[in-house]
Amino acid sequence: MVMIERVVTGPLVPGNDMTDDSAMKYVPTIGLEVHVQLRTASKMFCACSTEFGAEPNTHVCPVCLGYPGAMPVMNGRAIELTVRTGLMIGSEISGFSKFDRKSYFYPDMPKNYQISQYDKPLCLGGEVEADDEGRLVRVRIHRIHLEEDVAKNMHFQSASGIDFNRAGTPLMEIVTEPDMHSAADAYAFLQALKQIVAYAGVSDCNLEEGNIRCDVNVSVCPESQSELGTKAEIKNMNTFKGVYSAVGYEIERQIAVLEGGGRVVQETRRWDPDREVTSSMRTKEDEHDYRYFPEPDLMPVVLDPLQVNSWKESLPEAPRARRERMVDAYGIPDYDAGVLAAERSVADFFEAAAKASNNPKAVSNWIMTEMLRLLSEANVSIEAIPVTPKALAGLVALVDAGRINSNTAKDVFAELFEQGGDPEVIVKEKGLLQVSDTDAIEAFADQAISENPQSVDDYRGGKKAALQFLVGQVMRLSRGKANPQMVAKLLAEKM
Repeated sequence: MVMIERVVTGPLVPGNDMTDDSAMKYVPTIGLEVHVQLRTASKMFCACSTEFGAEPNTHVCPVCLGYPGAMPVMNGRAIELTVRTGLMIGSEISGFSKFDRKSYFYPDMPKNYQISQYDKPLCLGGEVEADDEGRLVRVRIHRIHLEEDVAKNMHFQSASGIDFNRAGTPLMEIVTEPDMHSAADAYAFLQALKQIVAYAGVSDCNLEEGNIRCDVNVSVCPESQSELGTKAEIKNMNTFKGVYSAVGYEIERQIAVLEGGGRVVQETRRWDPDREVTSSMRTKEDEHDYRYFPEPDLMPVVLDPLQVNSWKESLPEAPRARRERMVDAYGIPDYDAGVLAAERSVADFFEAAAKASNNPKAVSNWIMTEMLRLLSEANVSIEAIPVTPKALAGLVALVDAGRINSNTAKDVFAELFEQGGDPEVIVKEKGLLQVSDTDAIEAFADQAISENPQSVDDYRGGKKAALQFLVGQVMRLSRGKANPQMVAKLLAEKM
């Protein structure tokens, strides 16, 4: 748990220790309400498409526009994805749940109420374990419920508009317990949750498209106080970096209020990413303000235990468990496993290539350097490229056998990335096999020595860098095919 003394200036540093023992110590507490857009083809209660990027107000119908008399029809796939999320984090799955009407009057909700879940959600409890630079962060989950998303407000210079394409999209809300006590805790939790949701195929997890957004509840209280302080809610955060910065600012702001003799007001605040401050929007509503009551147009959700068990058996391995297993199974460092397991598709590729190779560490190195670099430059996923795990394993084998050197291997990998193919065939067709014949290398070495007498004298005078220069000359003469280890040894012997 992090304790903050008085007011700190600049960015909040979780765990910062002050030197004044007489200063008041404060305990920050953070809880999150994470909204995850589910990966479904149609909306929660109608057949309209959930496609992102369409022209405004083209994926709409009487149901998602709230026309009188339009009847909702439940999306079963959204129910499944929500339950799968709960199963991934150890939630209790409710055999009986229902939908409710949550009344509020904003322009982004055409019915003036939102179909959500109140007292009978789909999932209860659970836990997410996250890593913050080697520190374990455990966050309990209070509940997971399902609801429909609202429309998107669009503000222009002299007017505002509303795009209802997003209205009605299935939205899963994951509500945490107040178990986080720093901006770092919140950031680590969100990263871990995103990995879990992506692994389970529940959401595309594209922050740029608003697939994950969250409301952040922050409070502080004196260390000596047993009950939590008054919380402020920061609405509609759509970047993890923004959450980190907003939490840090809000902790400092609330401590400053208390240190100044004031009191923190329960309210909803907005985050200004340009000024990096929060500002008040409105006083915070209580539950009774929403006037929840059961949705009369939808039947309760009754889940078959056999169906739930079938979903559970089809779940993928959790990211944290996979990282630990990959370290044990392939002998790679913790860091490598963390990078490779961050995305399920990358981890799948690595494991397939590692199983086909006698050198898993080399496979890991190729993926973490060349593969991820080229994927980033091309802005594509690993599933979209033609290189196969078998081809990468074959490339590693060629290098390990001394048949090609590392520079040639990079050229071959670049071709595999663009066009696919068999590395063995590429190397043979292009004449790239490494020259390890002593006679051939000796001829190149003699030429390099005769053409660079000054470097020879420098080497004999104790300048080791001269040897590397001469090795480079031999590699140039051999068009990169000479075995560099043999070249260095032969040159040293000749000089």
